[in-house]
Amino acid sequence: MTSPLPVTRRGLLKLGAFGTLGALGAGATAAPAAAAEGRFQLTAPATSLIWKKALYDETVLQSFAIDNAHGHIYTVQLKNGAGSDAAGHLCLTRLSLSGAVLGHMYLMGFGHGVQIGVEPSGSSAYLWTETDGVPNEEGSSRGSRLCRFAFVDGRTLTTSSSALTKYAPVPGATNTTCTIDPSANRLVMRYWGGGSFRFAVFTLSSVKAGAPRKVHDIAQPGGLGTFQGYAAYGNFVYLLTGNAYGEANPEPGNTYLTCLDLRTGEQVQRARSVAGKSLDYREPEGMGVQIVAGAPRLCLGLASGSPGARLASIFYKSELI
Repeated sequence: MTSPLPVTRRGLLKLGAFGTLGALGAGATAAPAAAAEGRFQLTAPATSLIWKKALYDETVLQSFAIDNAHGHIYTVQLKNGAGSDAAGHLCLTRLSLSGAVLGHMYLMGFGHGVQIGVEPSGSSAYLWTETDGVPNEEGSSRGSRLCRFAFVDGRTLTTSSSALTKYAPVPGATNTTCTIDPSANRLVMRYWGGGSFRFAVFTLSSVKAGAPRKVHDIAQPGGLGTFQGYAAYGNFVYLLTGNAYGEANPEPGNTYLTCLDLRTGEQVQRARSVAGKSLDYREPEGMGVQIVAGAPRLCLGLASGSPGARLASIFYKSELI
């Protein structure tokens, strides 16, 4: 759980309450919770947090989340071995903030790992991921529910494991993933529903209690490119899109960050990212929010390296508007 964070001179974590609740779509019953003010400046330069680090398995980084209470990074990737994508088999790695491997888990049949969330608890953490993966037409698994489980080094979980608690905050949704906003303890869920991808925001406590209270629900704009991850902070959600380098996508690549206002669905900023542009392969993968001395950082992941020896890098932006 996240405790209130200090206000800095620049107002990085100035907390306040939203106004009265507007129209939130079907099932919306919650009064808005407090959230951090301000949004990240997407044109600000990026700084390296970790650079070309090996994960537990050798496949491409898919996404990550940062445990700000304990100084850990959790990454997820497809498990080594043929058929893992279609089967939804994932490898979860716990790293130090310098990128050293501190442990791992295997998640069998969960999905693709497009985005994950982390909830610090006691001396460790709970992970929030998709589960109950279903293969799509491209032969890649996507989750149909969300789940929460404790990190236990070396453990293998299946979708029927008693260690899982499953959730369906949006009944009937598919392509379900989530992240957690550390500024207000909110769960932000991306899902396919009503013919488009959407982002729904819930108070984390209500989801855990089995009575999800929706705060916002907005549509993802079309035409952004290949979706690769997202992170939420305050009133905004940040989307990562783009592809690996290749003949049709030469350096500096087509990696973009897009900011959406969770209250209105408005696209308020979009900017190309050239972070780590010297990396070989360089595929954008996953986002997260790091808190350092009370100040937030918007982080984005990049995969690099050769097949069978992929590496992970994370960059961050810290300027707020």
